[in-house]
Amino acid sequence: MKVLVLITKMDRGGAETFVMNYMRHFNRDVIQYDFLVNRQEPGAYEEEIQDLGGHIYRMSPMYPQYFARYKREFRAFIREHPEYRIIHSNLEERSYFPLRIASEEGVPVRIAHAHNVYRGVNPKMVFRDYFRFRLPPYVTDKFACSLQAGKWLFGNGVLSDRRFKIVRNAIEVDRYAYRPKVREDLRMRLSLGQRLVVGNTGRLTGQKNQAFLMDVFSAVKKVRRDAVLLLVGEGELKRSLERKADELGIRSSVIFAGSVPDVEDYLQVMDVFVFPSLYEGLPLSMVEAQAAGLPCIASDRVPRSVKLTSSVSFLSLEDRPEEWADKVLRSADSKRCDRRDSVRQGGYDIRDAAPKLQDFYLSALNRTGAQAV
Repeated sequence: MKVLVLITKMDRGGAETFVMNYMRHFNRDVIQYDFLVNRQEPGAYEEEIQDLGGHIYRMSPMYPQYFARYKREFRAFIREHPEYRIIHSNLEERSYFPLRIASEEGVPVRIAHAHNVYRGVNPKMVFRDYFRFRLPPYVTDKFACSLQAGKWLFGNGVLSDRRFKIVRNAIEVDRYAYRPKVREDLRMRLSLGQRLVVGNTGRLTGQKNQAFLMDVFSAVKKVRRDAVLLLVGEGELKRSLERKADELGIRSSVIFAGSVPDVEDYLQVMDVFVFPSLYEGLPLSMVEAQAAGLPCIASDRVPRSVKLTSSVSFLSLEDRPEEWADKVLRSADSKRCDRRDSVRQGGYDIRDAAPKLQDFYLSALNRTGAQAV
C-alpha cells in the first residue's frame, strides 16, 4: 500500500524527522511512503527516502501567489496517480487545499496532521485561521503530536471526535543512550575539553527563540567563563544570531554546528539542554534530549506533556535571562542518568509506535471499503 505524504521539504526538521522515523520502521512490504514536496531544491532526507524505496514528486510552493497553480497541479497529479488511496498531509492548515481536492477526486482516506501550536498576531495568522476553520469537512482522520496541537488545528472538541488520534513523535530510543566514549571523542574534535556545554537543537527561526537563549547564555558566561553554547540546526536567522553573539561579546563561545545527520552524538556532548521556544506542538528535540539523559529546561510555552522524565523543568519567558542562567548552572551539576525507560513508558519508542501507525493505515482503508491500487 502506498501512502502519499504531503510536506514542504524533507530537511531535518521536527515533522520531517517524525516521518522518517516511522518510514524506517514500517514493514515496507506492507506500507510504502512516497512524498509530494513544495520545493524544487532537494531536501537532506531525499537520498535516504530513495534508498528506502520511496518516490519524491515536486510541486509549486504554497505561497498565496501560487495557490491557483498549486490547486491545478495537485488535481492533475491525483488524477494521474490513482494508486494513492491514503494521503497523509503534514501541511497543517494548508492541508485545506490538497485535502479538499482529494475529497472531490474520491481519495478515501485523507489525514491532516497537526505538528504545532501557532501564536501571535501577524498576516500569516490571518491565512492560518482562514484555512484551518475550513479544513475539517475534507478530513477523514485528524492526527496531532499533542492535544494542544490538535485543538489548534481542529478546534476544542477534538477529544470527543472519533476521527482524532494523537500520534507520538517517537524516536529510536536506544540510539540516544548516553555514550561516554562518543562524548569524549566529539568533545575532542570540537576542542571542548571539560568545558560546560549548554545545548539546543532545532531550526534557527523566531519560533525556537535562540535570540533569548543568547541572552541566557551571556548571563551564564558571567559565572562560568568556560561555558560554550552549542546550537545544532540551520535556519534563516543564523546571520542575525551570529551578529547578536558578536554584540554580546560571546561569539567565540558559540558553536553553530549546522544541520547534522547524527544529532544523537551532539546530545552526548551537552551538559544541559535549553529550549526557550515561543510555541510548540510537542517538540521531538525534547524527546531526544530526555532519551539522552540530559537535564532539560523549557519555556512555559512548550506543552507540559513533553515532560516524560524528572529531568525537565519549565520557566516563564517573562523571567529574566539571569533567572534562566541560574537554573542552567544548577541543572548542569545534575548527574546524568539513563532515562530511556521513562521515554518508552510514555509511548515514544518507535519500535512500538510504527506498527500501530502501520495498522492504522490498513484499517483506515478497510473501513472505507476501498482497495489499494
